[in-house]
Amino acid sequence: MTGWFVFLVAVVFLLSSSADACDRCLHLSKASYFTSASALSSGACAYGSLATGFFAGHIAAAVPSIYKDGAGCGSCFQVRCNNPKLCSTKGTTVMVTDLNKSNKTDLVLSSRAFRALAKPVIGADRDLLRQGIVDIEYRRVPCDYGNKKMKVRVEESSKKPNYLAIKLLYQGGQTEVVAIDIAQVGSSNWGYMTRSHGAVWVTDKVPTGALQFRFVFTAGYDGKMALSPRVLPANWEVGKIYDAGVQISDIAQEGCDSCDDHIWN
Repeated sequence: MTGWFVFLVAVVFLLSSSADACDRCLHLSKASYFTSASALSSGACAYGSLATGFFAGHIAAAVPSIYKDGAGCGSCFQVRCNNPKLCSTKGTTVMVTDLNKSNKTDLVLSSRAFRALAKPVIGADRDLLRQGIVDIEYRRVPCDYGNKKMKVRVEESSKKPNYLAIKLLYQGGQTEVVAIDIAQVGSSNWGYMTRSHGAVWVTDKVPTGALQFRFVFTAGYDGKMALSPRVLPANWEVGKIYDAGVQISDIAQEGCDSCDDHIWN
């Protein structure tokens, strides 16, 4: 009982600390873009080469207040620039895959995402690239993967039988996973995983047999738990991606009471 109470206290703390500001409020800032394609596959979220496949390569590095020590990895933002001659009013949606350590812009976009901010006029995207840095407005939006379920990838650092590292892929909704539990399928003896870096979670107490997970995430004005009853088979393999069998579609609301959703027109 004591251990469970400590876990609940830790989750409450994580939920409250991850909601210091309302992401879905409109934010005014600046954005630049990556000039090197290789930078897109070496982001702090540790998605590696998978990063460029998310949202057709519309990805971004975000400042620490968005990155949130990795909790913001996989979050989605609608972005548009404010130059009426070059920029469309629709903008584009990007997914966070990296940490932006610069204090010049809130977001550093892939060049593909940056070009998508332009009006659908011949040459507008090239003219926008020449600007280098542009004024933007952005807000968080739900990540929509259609009917695709969340996936779990077993990382190369995993070593049977004592160490397991995973990362979550295709996490939907507008939430943050703040805790992950792990147990043998059919068992109620749950252990806790910890966030190692970016989107990677680890444990050095790996249950035997097939494995199930519980995901604790921000939702509504509180938190929720999603049970993934059978994810990894007993013979799980490094580098493989497994279907979690669940998807998250919730929207976190903390700190958003004063947010005017009608500003974005």
